[in-house]
Order: sequence, then C-alpha cells, then structure tokens
Amino acid sequence: MSHQVLARKWRPRGFAQLVGQEHVVRALSNALAQGRLHHAYLFTGTRGVGKTTLARILAKCLNCETGVTPEPCGTCAACREIDGGRFVDLIEIDAASYTGIDNMREVLENAQYAPTAGRYKVYIIDEVHQLSKHAFNAMLKTLEEPPGHVIFILATTDPQKVPVTVLSRCLQFNLKQMPAVQVSGHLRQVLEAEQVPFESGALALLARAAAGSMRDALSLTDQAIAYGGGQVREEETRAMLGVVDQAYLLPVLEALSAADGPRLMREADALAARGFSFDAALQDLAGLLHQIALARSVPEAVAEDAPERDRLFELARRLDEETIQVQYQIASLGRRDLEWAPDEHAGFSMTLLRMLAFVPGSAPATRAEPPGPTRVSAAPSREAPMAAKPASPALLAAIPAANEDQAAPPSPCVDTDWRSMAESLPGLARQLAMQCELISRVGPHLRLRLPEHQKHLVGSIGDKLREALAEKLGEVVKLDFELAAETAASPAAARAREQAARQDEALAALRDDPFVQTLVRECDAMLNNIRPLADTIRLTGTHP
Repeated sequence: MSHQVLARKWRPRGFAQLVGQEHVVRALSNALAQGRLHHAYLFTGTRGVGKTTLARILAKCLNCETGVTPEPCGTCAACREIDGGRFVDLIEIDAASYTGIDNMREVLENAQYAPTAGRYKVYIIDEVHQLSKHAFNAMLKTLEEPPGHVIFILATTDPQKVPVTVLSRCLQFNLKQMPAVQVSGHLRQVLEAEQVPFESGALALLARAAAGSMRDALSLTDQAIAYGGGQVREEETRAMLGVVDQAYLLPVLEALSAADGPRLMREADALAARGFSFDAALQDLAGLLHQIALARSVPEAVAEDAPERDRLFELARRLDEETIQVQYQIASLGRRDLEWAPDEHAGFSMTLLRMLAFVPGSAPATRAEPPGPTRVSAAPSREAPMAAKPASPALLAAIPAANEDQAAPPSPCVDTDWRSMAESLPGLARQLAMQCELISRVGPHLRLRLPEHQKHLVGSIGDKLREALAEKLGEVVKLDFELAAETAASPAAARAREQAARQDEALAALRDDPFVQTLVRECDAMLNNIRPLADTIRLTGTHP
C-alpha cells in the first residue's frame, strides 16, 4: 500500500509548482508579499484545474510559522499538517453534502472562536454553488463583517449559480483550462522523474483526452502505465482511450484538395463502414484544418512529433489560406447542424460537398437539358475601389477588348490568357474565375459565363473577384455574369480535361508495361487507384 497515485503524489505544494495558472499565482503572491489580504476568495474553473490545491497552498501561506509569505517553508509543523490534511485550523467543507442552513450556522458559530494552532482559521468550501438559498443567506452576514482571524476560500465549477450578493463580497479568480501542450509537457516531467518509459505521441493523446484538467491527465497516465505494463506507448494508449488518430481523415482532405468528388464520397462511405462517429469526425476534421492553417501561416507552431507531419505540410502547400478558413468554418457549422440532418451520414456527406464547392479548380457538373442564358450583374461596389496598381502590358493583354456593340460568341476553345489571369488571382476570387468562361471585354466591362448550379458564388465572392481583377488591371472593373448549364471553355473545365487525359495516359502506360502485365497475368492482380502525381505515377494494386 506504499504506492501513491500520481495525482496525489505530484500535487503542487507551493505556487512555483502550480502549472498553467500564472495569472492567479502572480496576483496572490503580490497580495501576500504586501500584506493586502482579503477575507473571502472565490476560485472558479472546470474540474481538475487546481482550485482546491490553490486554496490549500494559500492556507499554508497564511499559517506558515515563518510568517505570512508567498513562499511557505514547507517544513514547519503548520505546513506539514496542512499537506497531510491534519491542520486543525483548516476546515474543508464539501457543499454538495453540507447544503443545509443548520450546517452553515454551525460553521459560522465555530468561526467566531480564535484559531487553535495557526494564525488564521481558513474555511475551504468546495462546490459552493450547491449550498441552499438559506445557507447562502446565513453566510452573507459573516462575509460582510468577518472576524479578523477568518479567511473564507470558496471554490466552484459553476459560478453562475452563486448569488451575486456572495460574489460581490469575494475576490474572484478564474482558473483556466490548461492547453494540451502544457499538459503533455508536465506529464513528460512527471514520467521522467518516475523513470517510466513513454512515447511523445502517447502523452499528446492523454493531454487531449484530459480536456484541460491536469488531475484527469495524471489519472489517465496512471491508467496508461497499468495498461502498458509499466510504460506509456502510443498504440496501447490509443487502444485504452478508444480514440483514432486524426490522420484517418487526411485522405478526405486530399480528395478535397484534388477536387475529386467520387473519391470524396468513397472516403465518406468508408468511414461509415468502419463505424466512426461523424460528429467526432467533423471535430477531428476541424482540428486537422487548424493544423494545416498553422503549417501554412506559422510552420514553426506545428509540433515536430505531430502525426503525419509531412502530409500536413503537403496539404498546406496545395490549399490557400482562404480555402482553409472556409473549410474550417464549414466543418464547424456542419457539426452543429448534424442533428438536423436526415441521418449523420447524409449530414457528413453534405458538409463535404459544401467544402468541395470551394476547392480550387473543381470541375463543374453538366446537365442534360441546358436552359436559356440568364444574366446576373455584379455591379461595382459603392465603396471606393482598392488602390489600383499600374497594370503591366502583359496583364492588360490578358483580356481581349471588344467594341461596345459587339457581343462575341462563346469560344469553343479556352482563352489561355484568361486562364493565366484566373490562376494568378488569390483565394476565393481564383475559385470563381476558374469556373467562368470569358465571353468578352469592353474596356473595364467583362462578360463572364458561369454554370447555373454555381450561381450562389456570385453573391458570396463576386465582389472579391471584381476587386482582385481591378487590382490586377489597375482600373475599376464591372462584371456581368451569364448563367448556363455548363462552361466547357472555363479554366476549370480545361484543367479537368487535362487531368482526365493524364489519367488515361497513365492507365495506358501501366497496362502496356511488361512488369504490370506479368503481375496481372500470373498473380491475378488488378490496377486500382491510379493517380498521376506531377511526372510520376502512383500505383496501388490489390491482390485477392
């Protein structure tokens, strides 16, 4: 029975050992050093962040035999007895089981008597919000005019349930949830001191599962040590917690970055077949997008031991900042709307389809019966345009001019200059431009054709496209949009045809390869999931 659980063994004994609550430690330390004591303190915060621990440290600071100090000696009789829970003038009350007015009256009557062994009589009332209304009323008089030798320290996870009349008489400190990085760092120090072998990935899992609670993190670490037979390994910790690495969603993001709708739906079906929670999947997807945003904007903020770090940075290179932000928002809103979906699979798939609409270079869908063209106007904004940069001759030549009365018919070929212009635009403006055919340009007036099923893009990012073109061309631009069933001459359509051609070439090259033919013939292998990557080809084979 000599073993002591980590949460108790590593409980902080002084302010210097307290992790993650520097703002509270600083305020209390200064107050103690200057002798500016308050008769009632209120510590709020979620479970396991150190409310009771901080209260006990404060009690030691007030009763240490060396005097009132922010650094108690830890060796005197008062400090040792407080650490051991035996100090007669430290009274800890659990309000969950001590709620009645009679209980509170008894406490308040005893508070009138002078301390027996210490300098102050300290009352720690945990989960104070669970006191009854009458008990709170009984406490008010003492909180208004407390004896000079009494200090009340109230702790609660739900300060909204504490009457404002009590709150106004207390010095309130809100203890923060600890970030996962800080929790895993503390776990590393504990395990190194305990000489327990561990893997960094396992500590990251434990820190995330603790949800900001250091006590929960230490309890889970104890469990992980027992589960792993004296060591903390990532694979065993993952099995113990029943969690799945966020990397399982990387194929979803790769399909989105490639605007590969069929593959995206296959990935969603695969998640359903494996029984994953779609709510958890959307939460993890938002977490991955956060990591990708960091990799693109603040690379040094991505942990060196982050799972699938190379793939995260590859996705960060393929996605622009605005797309990442939009997809993060869609994932967050999709999770919120999941309960209103016909079923979770449909809600998850619909969220992915929303993201697909904002993937750069996504190919437009086609319709069997094209309706007549409809005109949609995107007039210049009433606000002053962005400061225009002088347009280079190459950029001015990128959009061919036409006479005012001339309405050029749609070209069967893609205008390569318009495509170059569209691909050079930033973020969401590029996405809209890639879906459009250029019909004509008369001075600063551009006529574009857009697929009808993407007409919603005009309202949401039409102004972004106009402003981006104005900055490129160095003049205020007016855009008119025509809606049609398809835009075969748009840059996105051209890119889709090029990708399909490369796919066909890759498939033909593999089918003609003698080695592949031997595998197919002698091993009954099949060609599956062939994707040309730049000038290389990736082959995934399946063998029955």
